[in-house]
Amino acid sequence: MDMEANYQVTADELRQFIERFERLEIEKKDLAEQQKEVMAEAKGRGYDTKVMRKIIALRKRDKNDIAEEEAVLELYKEALGM
Repeated sequence: MDMEANYQVTADELRQFIERFERLEIEKKDLAEQQKEVMAEAKGRGYDTKVMRKIIALRKRDKNDIAEEEAVLELYKEALGM
Protein backbone atom coordinates (compact mmCIF):
# COMPACT_ATOMS: atom_id res chain seq x y z
CA MET A 1 0.00 0.00 0.00
CA ASP A 2 2.78 2.43 0.89
CA MET A 3 4.43 1.98 -2.54
CA GLU A 4 1.11 2.59 -4.26
CA ALA A 5 0.58 5.84 -2.31
CA ASN A 6 4.11 7.03 -3.17
CA TYR A 7 3.55 6.17 -6.82
CA GLN A 8 0.29 8.14 -6.88
CA VAL A 9 1.96 11.24 -5.42
CA THR A 10 4.77 10.93 -7.96
CA ALA A 11 2.30 10.50 -10.83
CA ASP A 12 0.33 13.55 -9.67
CA GLU A 13 3.49 15.61 -9.35
CA LEU A 14 4.68 14.47 -12.79
CA ARG A 15 1.32 15.41 -14.30
CA GLN A 16 1.58 18.87 -12.70
CA PHE A 17 5.04 19.43 -14.16
CA ILE A 18 3.89 18.35 -17.61
CA GLU A 19 0.77 20.52 -17.47
CA ARG A 20 2.79 23.54 -16.31
CA PHE A 21 5.22 23.00 -19.18
CA GLU A 22 2.37 22.69 -21.66
CA ARG A 23 0.83 25.95 -20.42
CA LEU A 24 4.19 27.66 -20.86
CA GLU A 25 4.42 26.30 -24.40
CA ILE A 26 1.05 27.90 -25.16
CA GLU A 27 2.19 31.20 -23.64
CA LYS A 28 5.41 31.03 -25.66
CA LYS A 29 3.43 30.47 -28.86
CA ASP A 30 1.17 33.43 -28.01
CA LEU A 31 4.19 35.66 -27.34
CA ALA A 32 5.82 34.62 -30.61
CA GLU A 33 2.62 35.52 -32.44
CA GLN A 34 2.59 38.93 -30.74
CA GLN A 35 6.23 39.50 -31.73
CA LYS A 36 5.35 38.60 -35.31
CA GLU A 37 2.50 41.12 -35.23
CA VAL A 38 4.85 43.85 -33.93
CA MET A 39 7.27 43.20 -36.78
CA ALA A 40 4.44 43.17 -39.33
CA GLU A 41 3.25 46.53 -37.99
CA ALA A 42 6.77 47.97 -38.12
CA LYS A 43 7.21 46.68 -41.67
CA GLY A 44 3.89 48.24 -42.60
CA ARG A 45 5.20 51.57 -41.31
CA GLY A 46 8.27 51.27 -43.56
CA TYR A 47 10.88 49.94 -41.12
CA ASP A 48 13.42 47.33 -42.23
CA THR A 49 12.60 44.39 -39.95
CA LYS A 50 15.78 42.53 -40.86
CA VAL A 51 17.83 45.42 -39.50
CA MET A 52 15.53 45.72 -36.48
CA ARG A 53 16.16 42.05 -35.65
CA LYS A 54 19.91 42.65 -35.88
CA ILE A 55 19.62 45.59 -33.49
CA ILE A 56 17.56 43.49 -31.06
CA ALA A 57 20.25 40.78 -31.16
CA LEU A 58 23.00 43.38 -30.61
CA ARG A 59 21.19 44.87 -27.61
CA LYS A 60 21.33 41.44 -25.94
CA ARG A 61 25.12 41.25 -26.29
CA ASP A 62 27.94 42.74 -24.25
CA LYS A 63 29.19 46.08 -25.64
CA ASN A 64 32.83 44.96 -25.45
CA ASP A 65 32.12 41.82 -27.47
CA ILE A 66 30.37 43.91 -30.11
CA ALA A 67 33.24 46.41 -30.29
CA GLU A 68 35.79 43.62 -30.64
CA GLU A 69 33.79 41.91 -33.37
CA GLU A 70 33.35 45.19 -35.26
CA ALA A 71 37.08 45.92 -35.02
CA VAL A 72 37.94 42.50 -36.46
CA LEU A 73 35.31 42.99 -39.18
CA GLU A 74 36.88 46.32 -40.17
CA LEU A 75 40.34 44.73 -40.19
CA TYR A 76 39.15 41.93 -42.48
CA LYS A 77 37.35 44.39 -44.78
CA GLU A 78 40.52 46.49 -45.07
CA ALA A 79 42.58 43.38 -45.83
CA LEU A 80 40.17 42.59 -48.67
CA GLY A 81 40.13 46.16 -49.97
CA MET A 82 36.47 46.68 -49.15
